[in-house]
Amino acid sequence: MAKEKVCAKCKIYIPEGDVCPICKKTNYATVAYGKLIVIDPEKSFLAKKAGAPIKGVYALKVR
Repeated sequence: MAKEKVCAKCKIYIPEGDVCPICKKTNYATVAYGKLIVIDPEKSFLAKKAGAPIKGVYALKVR
């Protein structure tokens, strides 16, 4: 199984490719803790608190 990539700035798991869909950078975190799955960022209270602007899977904490 391939190691999942997480953007160090946006905390989003990058599903395919090498570029973050939010910030368009290739800066990956070395360690990620927890996951937050956002289905509807417009209506989700947790997505707003976490700063998740688009649908996807986010890490709760990165290093």
